[in-house]
Amino acid sequence: MNPLYPSDYRFRRVYLLTCAADDAAETPERALNGLQGWIDCFPKAELAVLWEDNESVNALKALAAETPLTIQLSPYGGFEQVGPIGQSLPRQDAQTTTAPGDIVLYAGSQLIVFYGSNSWSYTRLGHITTPDAAALTALLGNGSVTLTVTPSPD
Repeated sequence: MNPLYPSDYRFRRVYLLTCAADDAAETPERALNGLQGWIDCFPKAELAVLWEDNESVNALKALAAETPLTIQLSPYGGFEQVGPIGQSLPRQDAQTTTAPGDIVLYAGSQLIVFYGSNSWSYTRLGHITTPDAAALTALLGNGSVTLTVTPSPD
């Protein structure tokens, strides 16, 4: 619980919009550090994801329907975070060139979140719609992360 909010806070989605008159090279980094600090203070904050409409996503959501699905992701190749789902999901692999924010299924049982780009045969699961590529690199490019898939409130 955040000490500034003694009760459960309602906001969850994280957005980054910056504007600065300062054009120094480190200016965007300061904004990204602020975003990371904000996320650290509010652990229930989430990144917005636009999910694909396919059998793999339905299976992933079914796994998270009763209890949130937590996946430990590790950096790989300097452009992605990858981790085991814990079981195999249906696959519709196709040759794909990924972009920052893409979430894909690899080999039926590995979830990958990209902060860079790669071309391989994957099943598309979704795309993180916010923040931008630089913010994703700051969030995902510095060691292992924990990803939690929760049921959609919709």
